Amino acid sequence: MKNFEKYTRQFFPAPADEITMDWAKKTYIDKAPIWCSVDLRDGNQALIIPMSLEEKLEFFKLLVKVGFKEIEIGFPAASETEYNFCRKLIEEDLIPDDVAIQVLTQSREHIIAKTFEALRGAKNAIVHLYNSTSAAQREQVFKKSKQEIIDLAVFGAKLCKEYREKTEGNFRFEYSPESFTGTEMDFAAEICNAVIDVWQPSENDKTIINLPVTVSHSMPHVYANQVEYMCRHLKNRENVIVSIHPHNDRGCAVADSEMGILAGADRVEGTLFGNGERTGNVDIVTLALNMFSQGVDPELDFTKLPEITEVYERVTRMHVYERQPYSGQLVFAAFSGSHQDAIAKGMKWRETQNTEHWTVPYLPIDPTDVGRVYESDVIRVNSQSGKGGIGFILETQFGFNLPQKMREEFGYAVKNVSDHGHKELSPKEVFDIFNDMYVNKETVFAIPEAHFVQKNGIEAAVTVVKDGKAENIHGCGNGRLDAVSNAVKEWLGKEYTVFNYFEHALEGTSKAKAVSYVEIEDENKNVFWGVGIDTDIIVSSVKALCSAVNNLLSK
Repeated sequence: MKNFEKYTRQFFPAPADEITMDWAKKTYIDKAPIWCSVDLRDGNQALIIPMSLEEKLEFFKLLVKVGFKEIEIGFPAASETEYNFCRKLIEEDLIPDDVAIQVLTQSREHIIAKTFEALRGAKNAIVHLYNSTSAAQREQVFKKSKQEIIDLAVFGAKLCKEYREKTEGNFRFEYSPESFTGTEMDFAAEICNAVIDVWQPSENDKTIINLPVTVSHSMPHVYANQVEYMCRHLKNRENVIVSIHPHNDRGCAVADSEMGILAGADRVEGTLFGNGERTGNVDIVTLALNMFSQGVDPELDFTKLPEITEVYERVTRMHVYERQPYSGQLVFAAFSGSHQDAIAKGMKWRETQNTEHWTVPYLPIDPTDVGRVYESDVIRVNSQSGKGGIGFILETQFGFNLPQKMREEFGYAVKNVSDHGHKELSPKEVFDIFNDMYVNKETVFAIPEAHFVQKNGIEAAVTVVKDGKAENIHGCGNGRLDAVSNAVKEWLGKEYTVFNYFEHALEGTSKAKAVSYVEIEDENKNVFWGVGIDTDIIVSSVKALCSAVNNLLSK
């Protein structure tokens, strides 16, 4: 590809002699971090049409319901809408006592003053101060030396402390060296420690030091080493909460976050579904459910994920991609025949073995745990589907447990319909095909009645109707179905063999019914299936035989 030479690595890795990668020895995250949603600030400013005050309020209530205890609500000094939203939350007492709102401010006095004015009376708020520290920003944008950048951060930190003392409310502080990953690590530590020196955090007044991946430049392990370096070099570390804020320019935001937590981060800032500037912020839904899938409580509630998705899409006018982990419409869907078969067998195994842990193939979590349903979300039918998945639909949605050989025949028939129609088939369409092919068929003749007496085995008196004319026929056999079959064969003058017979109760119907499956084979070894349904098991078996023979005659 042309022009690759114009690019170079813009990140500053941790010094090689200080990289131990102790974090890489851990195999999973064993507890949830502190979560901070930035949907209403970082997410909102990335929207084509920012949310209205009413939409922000609805979203705020959703975030509270999900379980966020820290929610960044905006940049109050930036616009009237942002300021009024902050005031509305405080004045109308809409913030639960255990939830902290967070607001962003630059290191400029009039902005800090306006920020504290907006927060007046807040019971629990975080003032998030930031200034850019990267080499590129210092040289190209601000044209300031490292010391001047430190002076700016310290100036803002002192102002925050002064305004806290004279403003009603309860305030904590957060500092972000914006563009952290493009900053020399020793300088990043120096400027953060200068802010810590001003704020003097304590056990009851901890400071948040946020290490944002403002623009992603490196592989995730490089970022994790940077986080580990900072954790070692921050002053008063026991009273500092190390936070991370990854963006997704390289598609690595989730990996950056997971490795950053392993490397020592205590807190994560992100958004639902990863909405944010450019390629977005880290997706907290994915992060949280990754932990959930490994048996760790994420301390956020996504049990009604479709409802959360609906609110998000409506108020942001964004769309959750169909393949978005956990939340996309198709992430639990299996079209492949082998996948469907494995899922169906895994579900059956779970049911019969009464297993404690979820191990169903191809499904990292139980879809029902996030508000999805097997019937419409998991097994989807198209020309790539197989007998296992199609049989699973008939069994779970309609109560038909097809014999294995019949599943194969019916599976090919369904795939053929989908292939010729170039479309996915709904469960109802699958059932309609099944019903048309097999159930209570009377295309050539019908058997409205059959009566039995025990004489020389079983003797059957059978009424058959063909072309509108009824006729009584008789037959003997070693059972009822055999007797009816022998009568029909003699009447038709056609040979076939009843090869298999299965039956079971048809569950889920308003009235107790039985379903029977009959497999017959003609003289040329061609196989034909029929299905009978009736409240009487004997009648259902006769109907199944009639259906199978009708299929033979129609062929």
